[in-house]
Amino acid sequence: MAIVVIALVVLVAVAVLGGAHWYVWRRLVRDTTRAWGPARVTGTAVLIAGPVLMIAAVAAERGGAPFWLQRVLGWPGFLWMALAIYLLLAVLAGEVLRPLLSRFVEWRGQAETVVEETESAAPEETAEEPQRAPSRRLFVSRVVGGAAAAAAVGTVGYGTYGVLRGPSVKRVTVPLAKLPRSAHGFRIAVVSDIHLGPVLGRGFAQKVVDTINSTQPDLIAVVGDLVDGSVKNLGPAAAPLAGLKARHGSFFVTGNHEYFSGAEQWLEEVRRLGIHTLENARTELPGFDLAGVNDIQGESEGQGPDFGKALGDRDATRACVLLAHQPVQIHEAVKHRVDLQLSGHTHGGQLWPGNFIAAAANPTVAGLERYGDTELYVSRGAGAWGPPTRVGAPSDITIVELASKQA
Repeated sequence: MAIVVIALVVLVAVAVLGGAHWYVWRRLVRDTTRAWGPARVTGTAVLIAGPVLMIAAVAAERGGAPFWLQRVLGWPGFLWMALAIYLLLAVLAGEVLRPLLSRFVEWRGQAETVVEETESAAPEETAEEPQRAPSRRLFVSRVVGGAAAAAAVGTVGYGTYGVLRGPSVKRVTVPLAKLPRSAHGFRIAVVSDIHLGPVLGRGFAQKVVDTINSTQPDLIAVVGDLVDGSVKNLGPAAAPLAGLKARHGSFFVTGNHEYFSGAEQWLEEVRRLGIHTLENARTELPGFDLAGVNDIQGESEGQGPDFGKALGDRDATRACVLLAHQPVQIHEAVKHRVDLQLSGHTHGGQLWPGNFIAAAANPTVAGLERYGDTELYVSRGAGAWGPPTRVGAPSDITIVELASKQA
């Protein structure tokens, strides 16, 4: 039964993907070319090769293909994923403009015909008027199609540049009722969703490290989804993390992608890089407790979150900051009287309008919100999964400054 369900889901996904690409081909290629010349052949080839590369890139990453093959397929395949989304959205938007432009062109054509008839009413000139309609439709299709393609390419290009140049630094102050005056101003650098993999590698990791170190934080919290791949393939890419510097050290909790990539091996590698792991555990820092729980995905391996183990026996009069990859873990945090939960996972939606989808699955998509007596801060993340592209959800590293209400 499960195999049948999976097969049906795959068939529906392929049908939707194929239908969307056919629609884009129809508007951008068929409607803008007269026949099967070089332009139509080239456009058709691109709109066939794009989705094939996209599927191959996802399959290679998930299936553990040789890393060189993942890298070869990753850039074109994942970039096409983003480009296909915005080509479709741009073409749909073009449907609104198409009739308006068509009417404008028709009006202009009629106006020009009136002028020509006034100047010279030769029968051979008026006889040619019925032949203008096909040319007008072709002109409108080319204008709308060209504008849609330019908008999509520009959007993806700018969104990719935003990721590759590295995350910006965001700052937020969080008052905590139980934080003592001695810990007022304690700064935590929160970084999540770096997603080192076939596309984002060692150079990107170094940018993240340099950005964090430039803020001179008191503590660094790496809140999951560090990698998309094995230690064997991505160990060299993660090596710059050994250079993270903070007065009270760096701490790490797993995200869901660690469990797709060999969580035990990555936990060992992270420790080797000098980062402390919080596996359903807690440590005392001057002024507050720092705790961390495993990601929900760990339940598939018997290593899920255990709030009782991490928080059950703590002194509830002390302030507590919890590292938990997914925002949905906030409900357990509230039950255990956590003061502040730091999370990632959502990417802020990454590709608009993905923020609406993320909002349906998460209590908070990005930023600071309060749940009962617990504050939740969700970072949009430093990297990107799939396309190295962000639209409407710029990457960030957040400096969370704790504030004592006694100060």
